[in-house]
Amino acid sequence: MTEFPHHYSASTRVAGSAGAVAIASPGLPGLDTAAPKEFGGPGDRWSPETLLVAAVCDCFTLGFKAIAAASKLEWTELAVDVAGTLDRVERKMLFTEFAITAQLTVPAGQEARAPRILEKAEEACLITNSLSARVHLDSKVVVA
Repeated sequence: MTEFPHHYSASTRVAGSAGAVAIASPGLPGLDTAAPKEFGGPGDRWSPETLLVAAVCDCFTLGFKAIAAASKLEWTELAVDVAGTLDRVERKMLFTEFAITAQLTVPAGQEARAPRILEKAEEACLITNSLSARVHLDSKVVVA
């Protein structure tokens, strides 16, 4: 890992109000986005709202993988679903909650340590740590 601070960038250029917004970041494939259906968009592209929920899902999952590797936890599958709640609070729209549902499959003998590693992944997520929304983790460990 490189020293902090880390810097990330994204950009776009749009001509007029019609059509998708193509976002880009150096070295990465472009991504077409649009407003979600709830805001009058087509509902067939990633939106800022879905990208944020996906970032929470991805951050939790990548954090889990790193913590599990460092802890030498054996596991065979992790299924993660994240639901974000966007609401209006004091005349501002903001995400008020992220509900993370995780099901982890582990071999026999790993089930006692697994719940704590899932909790650590939630606690270490830099995306949710950067936001004011509540985060709720509902996890289940299954022995294969």
